[in-house]
Amino acid sequence: MGRAIASCLAQSGANVAIAGRRENVLKAAAEEIGHGCEIAPCDLTQMDAIAAFEADLGPVDILVNNAGNTLKKPFEDQTMADFDQVFDVHVRGALELSRHVIRRMLAEERGGTVQFLSSMTAYIGQPMVSGYTISKTAINGVVRGLSAEFAARGIRVNGVAPGWIDTDIYRNATKGDPARQQKIMSRIPMGHLGQPEDIGWCCAFLASPAARYINGQVVLVDGGGATGF
Repeated sequence: MGRAIASCLAQSGANVAIAGRRENVLKAAAEEIGHGCEIAPCDLTQMDAIAAFEADLGPVDILVNNAGNTLKKPFEDQTMADFDQVFDVHVRGALELSRHVIRRMLAEERGGTVQFLSSMTAYIGQPMVSGYTISKTAINGVVRGLSAEFAARGIRVNGVAPGWIDTDIYRNATKGDPARQQKIMSRIPMGHLGQPEDIGWCCAFLASPAARYINGQVVLVDGGGATGF
């Protein structure tokens, strides 16, 4: 999904840098994206490294916090270490990077946009993924809080909440389980999965002047899934 987001932003005219832990994966993605896409290796679970990472990256006008992982486990079997594994990526890492980026935006009086990836699960809840659901619900609170705090200083903060998207994660999760696939499809009013580019173009729109009066919103991109559930 991150690759599609970066590609849509690049096609919209943005100078793009993509971040992640595995440099070889970043290089392959950058070649596919083109448009002079740069890479910026970083592990967002390492809080002490984020400040140096942001300093090396330089001024940012559009930040999309897309790093993510998942946790599928019965709630009664989960430990705080399990929750930390999810929160460190989805919440703590995103907050720390956003704090450094916003601080520079304010110091340079440039304004900008910051986006966070939420999820349909923050609205409907699903069994076995409570840690993930809780972290994404927290992200919705981050959007509300930061959007109110920084709007007057020229920084818009929004979120995007994907539904069922045709990604490797989805395919691996439903492989060999046609009953689950059918159940998912039955709950999407539009009758089909979303594509990663559907998320990418939503992010590009929210970063554009066309969305200049949109602030503090989390946009569901789910084919009506949260409604149909």
